Amino acid sequence: MDTQELGAWLRLTLSPGVGNETARQLLASFGSPQAIFDQNAASLRQGGASDKLVRALLTEPPALAALLITTGEWLQAGSDRRVVALGDAAYPASLLNIEDPPLMLYMLGALAERAPAATEIIANSLAIVGSRNPTPQGESNARQFARAFAEAGVCVVSGLALGIDGAAHDGALLGGGQTIAVVGTGLDRVYPKKHLALAHRIAQQGMLISEFPLGTPPLVPNFPRRNRIIAGLSLGTLVVEAALKSGSLITARLAAEQGKEVFAIPGSIHSPQSRGCHALIKQGAKLVELAQDVLEEMRLPMGGSDHAPLLPDEPDLARRDDDPLIAALGFDAVSLDTLQARTGLDTARLQAQLLELELSGRVARLPGGLFQRQTVA
Repeated sequence: MDTQELGAWLRLTLSPGVGNETARQLLASFGSPQAIFDQNAASLRQGGASDKLVRALLTEPPALAALLITTGEWLQAGSDRRVVALGDAAYPASLLNIEDPPLMLYMLGALAERAPAATEIIANSLAIVGSRNPTPQGESNARQFARAFAEAGVCVVSGLALGIDGAAHDGALLGGGQTIAVVGTGLDRVYPKKHLALAHRIAQQGMLISEFPLGTPPLVPNFPRRNRIIAGLSLGTLVVEAALKSGSLITARLAAEQGKEVFAIPGSIHSPQSRGCHALIKQGAKLVELAQDVLEEMRLPMGGSDHAPLLPDEPDLARRDDDPLIAALGFDAVSLDTLQARTGLDTARLQAQLLELELSGRVARLPGGLFQRQTVA
């Protein structure tokens, strides 16, 4: 995309009153952004534009010149940066089938550098989404599933948010595979800042994508909006943990509306972070316990991962439960008082044993003074 073409696309996105739908209608009428701006008022009206829209299209947005310079400098800063628009060979074909495909996509990372050759990798992807405040077990599950997918050669898509998203990206990177982060800011910013190092790792091994112009801050409406891209890029969506009002349920709904498979990991009936997954399962999402469940359903290669989150068989489970305190914990989060009642241990001895189990990674301490067994593959 040369500077003139880039400027025309940026102008189209910046013009007041021109959303994605209106822009697509104008493109259908005139063929390209530059052709739109080459029209006079009469031609634009003949193409269906209202008087208000005509005035907007004939007036150059004040922010255009500065944004064009900023975007041009950003593109020149590395070969791993790309801006693609509808019709570009590097534009992900799967997004053309969603209800509201983005007009432009900003891409940063190794996959962007390989575009359009990387479109095959992008097409073979699965989304992993979930709570920003997961339980330790939920975060571990996200990391394990993502690692298993990556080791099977499947690209993992998520949203770079805290919690499940971050664990999914990390797991895919640990598995030596590709991962795509769809973000709600401009690509010259990282949100949350805690994930700055993770974003750099993703760029080295995968790609960050945004539909928002450079300089766009973390605005609340942009995050649910980007969910349609997460769902659209992926063959299916796995929800690891989610409360009933979680934004990840938006991604699941959009995936279902796009005709994609939705998967959910069940959890404790007492955990608020499991209720969203249970609601999805009631609505027809596929219950999964293993990474293989998803790969088989999607007819994707299985791979030979030693890190796949397999359900242990009965002998293994018995060996893990040989500690009486682990057995007393069960699989739900419990309080210190409950554990005392179950074990008969005094407070000091119970706390000492819990600390030892925490340090070994077998027990996690939760907010509210609760404890939960931690299962890892």
